[in-house]
Amino acid sequence: MPGTELVIGFQYKGQLSYRDGDKKIPLASSGLTGLMDQFRVFSHAAEIGSVLVFFKEGKAASFFREPIHELFRESVSLDHFMLRSELLILEERLQASKTDAEKIRLVEQFLISKMNSTLPDLMVASAISMIYKSKGNIRIKELLSELHISQSVLEKKFRQVVGASPKKFASIVRFKNTIHSYDRNRSLTDLGYEAGFYDQAHFIREFKHFTGDSPEIFFGK
Repeated sequence: MPGTELVIGFQYKGQLSYRDGDKKIPLASSGLTGLMDQFRVFSHAAEIGSVLVFFKEGKAASFFREPIHELFRESVSLDHFMLRSELLILEERLQASKTDAEKIRLVEQFLISKMNSTLPDLMVASAISMIYKSKGNIRIKELLSELHISQSVLEKKFRQVVGASPKKFASIVRFKNTIHSYDRNRSLTDLGYEAGFYDQAHFIREFKHFTGDSPEIFFGK
């Protein structure tokens, strides 16, 4: 399902793919996936082995100089950003390592070696904090007013650092909060209202976009 994290995947055994309609698209053994705002169906070979790295919001900029928004809805090979020879060495070491802890240590060491000295963007960090505090229900005008910044500047910086526009990021946060706050003893209509949807049809449409199912099917109501 959609998330607010950029994800790196290292496949040290087996093959992972995702489906785009009727097409089955294989993922690179070392790959990078940007923010997603809709569900994606994955399939994998038997006995697959993977190490997944989830970056906190805005933190991937310390590892990649390219604007993060260019990865929105994309899954690409890491060799677009790093030397393939280095990735091959890491993949071989992951295959040879005996324990999960050793695999994690190898990946940590590799990524730490790729960190740059980029300072955190405090304005973007403040915007992220405000979006989370509001559970994704905040208007862009409120962000601009609180941060004393123009919309064009906020949009540009936020997209470069986080990987999506503030509005799109807020919609993903709102969706995730809606899922986590579900209570079987309450109605789905109330859930939609709490998420900021005053039109039930709109709520159902957005929910299906994010999960692939209606709220009734997803929650088994």
